[in-house]
Amino acid sequence: MVCRTGRFDSMTEKRRLSVLLDGSLGRLREGWPFVAEATAAATAAWIIDTRFLGQPRPFFAPAAALIVLGQVRGQRLLRALEVVLGVAGGVLLADAVAGALGRNTTLTIFIVTALTLTLAVAVGGSAVFIVQSAVSAIYVAVVAPPTSGLIPHRFFDALVGGGVAVVVSQVVVARDPLARLVRQTAATFDELAGILEHIASAIDRRDTTMARQALDQARRADNSVADLRSAVSAAREALWFRLDRQRRLDRVQIVDIATRQLDLVQRGIRVLARTGVTVARLPTAPPPEVGAAIRSLATAVEAVKQALNRRVTGASDARPDADLAELAALEAVRTAGRLVPDVATLPVVSIVGQLRMSAIDLLRGAGRDDIEVLSRVDEALGLPPV
Repeated sequence: MVCRTGRFDSMTEKRRLSVLLDGSLGRLREGWPFVAEATAAATAAWIIDTRFLGQPRPFFAPAAALIVLGQVRGQRLLRALEVVLGVAGGVLLADAVAGALGRNTTLTIFIVTALTLTLAVAVGGSAVFIVQSAVSAIYVAVVAPPTSGLIPHRFFDALVGGGVAVVVSQVVVARDPLARLVRQTAATFDELAGILEHIASAIDRRDTTMARQALDQARRADNSVADLRSAVSAAREALWFRLDRQRRLDRVQIVDIATRQLDLVQRGIRVLARTGVTVARLPTAPPPEVGAAIRSLATAVEAVKQALNRRVTGASDARPDADLAELAALEAVRTAGRLVPDVATLPVVSIVGQLRMSAIDLLRGAGRDDIEVLSRVDEALGLPPV
């Protein structure tokens, strides 16, 4: 018996190691492009500063390249330049404050940290970027030897490193200017569809904890929609010098129009999630049609995602997916509409109304005609035609 237990434990440990190994290999497959780009950027920044500019110890050239590339990889060009100036400005501030107040003093550390953090927040940096910028500035103020002469060498080192990072990031974008847009479109629509599925499951199970989790997810989805807007802007900038600019810009415009409507869809999903918390707390179980209608809307979201990505990539005809989106959205409204005569509770009626608005916004984003969308949605709901 002991032997069998030991063998079982050994097999379990092997499975765990296998899962960990598979996870690590998967992350490496996804992350190796960034490793290669960051290594190339840091090395190139070092070579430029040492061999062409004659800097003996240009720590901030490769350091700035890594900080900037980690922040702006695949982002808009103007955004990348803001980050470069933010990093270089932080280094310049630290050098100036340390030169005026002396190094290794409490006041120097206080002022350098406060100014650098303020600058990093002002340029809209992520938490990692803000911390890295502050650490670099503190390094200047405490560890690095003072700059000799009036030329701020470390400031120019940071500009060189940041400039190299921008070039590397834009070269990657130029190779496939719409790649990030396709990825972000899929990620945003997948997130919204997942939230809808989560809301439906919470209502079906009358699980208030799950319903609150879905509401938290819906509130955070603002960031995903904002990332999609940023991806649209980045794609436009990446197409500035492309010969096929106009043809690809038309594809970007399709996503841009959809994103404007998607903002309304996301707000509607947040309302659904908020109402879902209330429905999950009702003393009587809600009809199964409530969850079914919300799942149909999730199917419509997935179909719109497929249609948009087909239009952006030009890989195949997007009409079948757009038609599927319309069928699923209308089914969501039709299923919800059957509840109104039988279930008069205010939360359920609120869900029906919100499903109607979300279906309209979603189909508008898919490129359907406004009047036609209104007529078909209201017909599915049993209302008189527009």
